[in-house]
Amino acid sequence: MMKIESRFVETALRSFVCDIGWRETMNYAAAVQDENPRYFDDQRPDGIVAPPMFCVAATWPIIGCINEFIDSADFPRELLLTQVHYTEHLRFYRLLRPGDRLAVDGRIAAIMPHRAGTHIVIRLDGTDGAGNPVFTEHTGALLRGVTCVDAGAGQNKVPKTPVADFSGKPVWESVVDIEPLRPFIYDGCTDIVFPIHTSRRFARQVGLPGIILQGTATMAYAARELVNREMQADPEQLTVLSGNFTGMVQPGTQIRIQLLGRRRSGEGMDLFFRVVNLDDQNVISRGYACVKTG
Repeated sequence: MMKIESRFVETALRSFVCDIGWRETMNYAAAVQDENPRYFDDQRPDGIVAPPMFCVAATWPIIGCINEFIDSADFPRELLLTQVHYTEHLRFYRLLRPGDRLAVDGRIAAIMPHRAGTHIVIRLDGTDGAGNPVFTEHTGALLRGVTCVDAGAGQNKVPKTPVADFSGKPVWESVVDIEPLRPFIYDGCTDIVFPIHTSRRFARQVGLPGIILQGTATMAYAARELVNREMQADPEQLTVLSGNFTGMVQPGTQIRIQLLGRRRSGEGMDLFFRVVNLDDQNVISRGYACVKTG
């Protein structure tokens, strides 16, 4: 039996530093066909910004090699082979810009029992060259078939997002075609590289019907629609974006991004959304965004 203990909560990750360039930020927007001029028009007086979801590309060198970044000699690294991306929560303090030097520090925030295994959450804090916060990412993986042998730890360290029950017709729905080459384009433009998204052979070896679209790409499409429809195309209004990855998107199909409802909050406006695939299955559930207003 594969097992893990929650004593590894608060284990630090090795620090990471990178420089943000305009090609990377523009390519990320292009990868999800987001034509917002805030990402491309470098003649703007205040320059261009990175799309909000670009931060997942900036932290991928850590997440993609997480076994090398966990600063623990006895962490059971072989269990990481069972992981699938399960949850994503992003808090934005400001958007990244070309020319930024980004420093990322992280730690294991939570290890929690789950009916399908163990839910492990990594916290990553991005700061700029002056030490000011840029974003905080809580990215969660499901360790399939791995038993947490205790009650878990860190549950109170994982952000809790509002939940609302909206029934009836969505406020709006946006249909997005996912072309057969989209996973390859996203892979190449973002350097978020994992073979289930580009190798049919590998995907089938691990039990998938074929290659699937990256979960962060699906969330980036949702962010695109939310920013352009609900925030007057101003991505700096977005302060929180989160959701659970609960289904697959196959290339050559469509996704439907649905705004389920809006609700006033202390920070501005809460937006509740979901993304469904061609089979009407939730591929992003419990979707939540917070919009800064006023």
